[in-house]
Amino acid sequence: MKKLSILSLHLGYGGIERCIASLANMLADTYEVEITCSYKLYEKPAFPIDSNVKIIYLMDEVPNRREIKEALTKKNLIKIFKEGIKSTKILRKRKNTMIDYIKNTDSDIIISTRDIFNTLLGEYGKNNVKKIGWEHNHHHNNLKYVEKITKSVSKLDYLVLVSQSLKDYYQEELKYHTCKCIYIPNVIEEIPKKSAKLTNKRIVSVGRLSKEKGFLDLLKVFEKVIEKDPEMKLDIIGDGPCKQELEEYMNQNEVLKKNVILHGFQNKEYISSILLDSSIYVMTSYTESFGIVLIEAMSHGVPCIAFDSAEGAKELITNEENGYLISNRNIEEMANKILELMNNKKLRKELGKNGKEYSKKFTSQNVSKEWENLLEKEE
Repeated sequence: MKKLSILSLHLGYGGIERCIASLANMLADTYEVEITCSYKLYEKPAFPIDSNVKIIYLMDEVPNRREIKEALTKKNLIKIFKEGIKSTKILRKRKNTMIDYIKNTDSDIIISTRDIFNTLLGEYGKNNVKKIGWEHNHHHNNLKYVEKITKSVSKLDYLVLVSQSLKDYYQEELKYHTCKCIYIPNVIEEIPKKSAKLTNKRIVSVGRLSKEKGFLDLLKVFEKVIEKDPEMKLDIIGDGPCKQELEEYMNQNEVLKKNVILHGFQNKEYISSILLDSSIYVMTSYTESFGIVLIEAMSHGVPCIAFDSAEGAKELITNEENGYLISNRNIEEMANKILELMNNKKLRKELGKNGKEYSKKFTSQNVSKEWENLLEKEE
């Protein structure tokens, strides 16, 4: 059995970390899988990981961003200096411990999940090791970011991208390098046997409560929805730095306070139960490389509406087939489309059925074959 290592910054809450857990679980029966993390942020990983997967933490220290921010806020110069020195030491140790691991591991395949590790893997990985980078983020036409990624993977064998458009883009950028680009989508673990009945006046959205996810815009959309249909409800599942901002906005509107529920971070069973109780999934992200939450909503038979600024949504949603894409982040248009769909049960059923069928492409059974084809590919 071949040994496979996945290099991870940590196993806390985050989209990349969720994907790492899914990949490790998917390959655990076929490979000896080891996840190697720089930091241990929590007592146990945020996402379930197969017991056959070995987890290694390279450091006891964790980033001190909170302490630095606090020192800057208080303008404590001595504390700023001390925390700055401490941060430098942590970053140096992060680099050195990962280099030691890459040099000394007996793994046959190493998958890097961050650009900082791509560079180290290309520089210090053994010649007989298959070296793979795995890029989840969209470049958003940020040429500095593109240059950073292409430079970091230039000495790797493969770069895995989570969307076809990203694969095509980086393939052109890397045409003068030996690193080959491969498209492998993210995965959902299973297709639920049940489908949402789509009879409740409930909208749902899932994700980290951060700026790029656009949840404040979702509240603005929902304000317009409940102006015309006060019975509508909105469930937001997730946690993050923008939670307080959302709560403050909701407190300014009694109807929002009454009709919106912030559920916080929840496990997949809880999320599944909410999806089955919902009639429309709404995504207001500014950016989304893949949009696994859209596929999960579709797997529950829930039609989806998203702003097309979320690049991943454009690859997953086909207008009038499994949902709707709204251009130019038009809040009024999104609200009207939600109301239109909520008033047409037959259309909801049709879109939901099509979405469920489409989601089958992304099951672990199908996606694992694509990974195994890459991992077993002869050079």
